Amino acid sequence: LKNDNHMISSIKSTARTAGLLYLLQIPLGVFGIIYVPKFLIDKRSLSQTIDNFSSNEFIFRLSIVSAIICALVTIATAVYISKILKVVNHNIAKWIVIFTLILAPITMINELNNVAILLIIQKSKYTVGFSNKETEALLYLFLNLHEYGIKMINIFFGLWLLPMGYLVIKSKYIPQIVGYLLLITCVGYLIDFVLFFLFSSLRITISDFTWIGEVIMVLWLLTVGVKTNEFLKYF
Repeated sequence: LKNDNHMISSIKSTARTAGLLYLLQIPLGVFGIIYVPKFLIDKRSLSQTIDNFSSNEFIFRLSIVSAIICALVTIATAVYISKILKVVNHNIAKWIVIFTLILAPITMINELNNVAILLIIQKSKYTVGFSNKETEALLYLFLNLHEYGIKMINIFFGLWLLPMGYLVIKSKYIPQIVGYLLLITCVGYLIDFVLFFLFSSLRITISDFTWIGEVIMVLWLLTVGVKTNEFLKYF
């Protein structure tokens, strides 16, 4: 009984930590990947976009840092979630972490496109002699490269939910509905990738309508953690 109580206390603590880390991803990702680009990029005018970046350089730099930290926090989240779910299937639980380990370096490399934008708006030695139109064309190139990079990263923001959702469904100590919703969220990210690369003119973002699975997972981890009776059946 003493061992059972210790195990329950430990797994609930792990679940709370996973929930807190997962929750932290939301403001980091929203600020770095969604809010700042929409705030600074004026799709009707590249010259206005350059002015926005120049006058809000610190916010832009902060978005770069935020996106990178979000990727690192995602790895930490995956480690803790895999600890919760590995009793169901250790090999499958590993893939939760593996997908985020792929995600993080791609995110960092993609943020170099934003660093290039910083160099452009600072009128650095790299753009000496460039006309305004040439500077705008260069800015447009890196803005688009960054957008494509985000969609590629979304593959792994989706794929880490695949083993997670499957193991949640099989676990019984987290409601199965949460697992199914995670799989739906996964599919949303993957569809976004396909639509963006094959039918970019559609400009439809499916994940805007399928994100609820991750939010419910966060809330469950923070408030309940695991159903202890069901969890103990694995031992």
